[in-house]
Amino acid sequence: MQTRKQDPAGADIVGSPPRKLNGPGPQVMAASTLESNDVYNSQGDLLGSIQEIMLDVPHGRIAYAVLSHGGVLGIGDKLYAIPWSALTLDAERKCFLLEASIERLKADKGFDKGDWPAMADESWARRTHEYYQQPPYW
Repeated sequence: MQTRKQDPAGADIVGSPPRKLNGPGPQVMAASTLESNDVYNSQGDLLGSIQEIMLDVPHGRIAYAVLSHGGVLGIGDKLYAIPWSALTLDAERKCFLLEASIERLKADKGFDKGDWPAMADESWARRTHEYYQQPPYW
């Protein structure tokens, strides 16, 4: 399995080798094709699925992926901001990998659908990146 990464703030890509350069994926993809992708850890535990991909509009970068964990059909689930660089896209399995146990994920404060954090707050963003042991993307 080959790992490709071009930017330290970007997500790793594993799986099949790059396809022809005339079309999308896996280096350039529509964000909507990645939403709803499952997220697993290296132990094979399902951590949840990607609900949203948050853009840092002024800087033209992906800031975070919002991971939905628990609940049934979106009811009662908890949301977590995961730094984009903490994720690895598995192009073959069409999922993401995150090096975190279920316990570590649940220990993160997370947030509810109706009470999102101030994601533009740099102190919040720093804490989030530190929690997932990632350098800030900015």
